[in-house]
Order: sequence, then C-alpha cells, then structure tokens
Amino acid sequence: MELFDKLYDEHENVKVRFIGFTTEHTRYDFGIIYTNMFFGKPLVVCMQTGRSTLLDPKEIEDIEYLQNAFRIPDKQQAADLAEFFRETLPEIPFVTQYE
Repeated sequence: MELFDKLYDEHENVKVRFIGFTTEHTRYDFGIIYTNMFFGKPLVVCMQTGRSTLLDPKEIEDIEYLQNAFRIPDKQQAADLAEFFRETLPEIPFVTQYE
C-alpha cells in the first residue's frame, strides 16, 4: 500500500524577482515567483520572515489579508505594502479553478 497519492509533480522554469525597499518605518525584502501554477497568481515570499502568500489584485486591496499574511501590526504599513504590490505585480486575468 502506498502512503501517498501524488496529486501533481511539475517541473517548470520560472521567473523570480528579488526586490528590497524601505518605507518611512519599515524595510522589506521580497522574492516574487511568477509561475504557471496557482492560476497565474504570483507567489510572494518575505525573505525576512519566510512567510508567503499568493496574491491577486483582489487580495492586494484587502489590507487585513496582507496584515495576516505577512504579520504586519500596523494598518498604514500594510497599506504601504498594498501600494507597492499594486505598482509591482502585473494585472493578469486570473483563472479560478472551481466555479
């Protein structure tokens, strides 16, 4: 009996962008992975904490989501981060798997 049922095992060459920046109060270092997986959503990894999330334009606008995803205590800092992601991440028509 096999212990696991493999759901997928994909190999892909992806584009990765590393970017560091500061705001008035905070420094950020992110890795942004652009892939065909995850329905076109980029995988955003905080290089300082290792926390990651998939982001689409709707999630970028949800300040509380960003606060939870990256453990940001201050709403203004999360709003600054949302502005950065709005300017940095491409607007791609995202595909929804389950409708």
